[in-house]
Amino acid sequence: MIVRWGLGELGPLLEELGLERPLLVTSPRLADLEVPRAAHFAGVRRHAPLDAVAAATDAARRADGLVAAGGGSAIDTGKAVSAATGLPLVAVPTTYSGSEWTPYFGMRDEARRAKAGGSGAHTVAVVYEPALTLDLPRAETVGTAMNALAHSAEALYAGPYEDATTGAERIARWLPAVVEDGRALGPRTQLLEGAMHAGMALAARGMFLAHAMAQALGGRYGASHGALNALCLAPALRFNAEVVPDAIAGLAKALGTDDAPSHVEELARLGGFERLRDLGIPGEELRDVAVQASERPPARSNPRPASVAEIEALLRSIW
Repeated sequence: MIVRWGLGELGPLLEELGLERPLLVTSPRLADLEVPRAAHFAGVRRHAPLDAVAAATDAARRADGLVAAGGGSAIDTGKAVSAATGLPLVAVPTTYSGSEWTPYFGMRDEARRAKAGGSGAHTVAVVYEPALTLDLPRAETVGTAMNALAHSAEALYAGPYEDATTGAERIARWLPAVVEDGRALGPRTQLLEGAMHAGMALAARGMFLAHAMAQALGGRYGASHGALNALCLAPALRFNAEVVPDAIAGLAKALGTDDAPSHVEELARLGGFERLRDLGIPGEELRDVAVQASERPPARSNPRPASVAEIEALLRSIW
């Protein structure tokens, strides 16, 4: 994967890759982003709904490449189009989600109220521009950073991993500073570097129970994936501590604490994330959510098998 820092590197990178007719895939917020010689698709929506992905795929018919700029939904939309068309993708992430590092992607089937997905994206390069994160609202900043932290935390289940540790260390250190002053470029840059390492750990190690719960909730209710990971990570860590105690201890050391799950909760509160009910999740449907979560690949791969009843109990603990 080619990695460049600074938006000024995008034009030379596209020339280096031989892309003359790229399609910019983004949301209305970044519709005016200057991408050399690019056509524009600015219809990205949260959770990459199937109809938005279909529209973006149609818009790419005359393109010879893709530039996906935005948060996880924009990157996932770009990856879905790449998988469908075979076009190379350059990612320009503007949040801390880390989705630029994997070939798989999530989409939302709004009619079924469920997460869909696929794999096979041809991401060839990533361009990081910290200045594009300066206008991120606090909730989105904290939510996507907590999603990145979940990538690092879950990557440690399989044993020590430098990118996971580096990601966790930087996120824990710099997220409070970014919340204190979101316009400070230095802390934003450090946080983005932490998210990059967490994304690399995600690509190497995959996702587990916390993500399965967040995916099930997001697919059903459309709530922010970052906010849901911020809430789901701590109970999943406590559940898994019985079988991967060294991983939880390693995470605690990276976070600079003796109690990793409690510190995760402290970081989540920086974004105002405390209970699922605050996100509009109805308590009477948590059993159904638990069923959906238990069927997702990240739950089936979890180091400690989790029954529907156990997942429901975890969800109720944060409801």
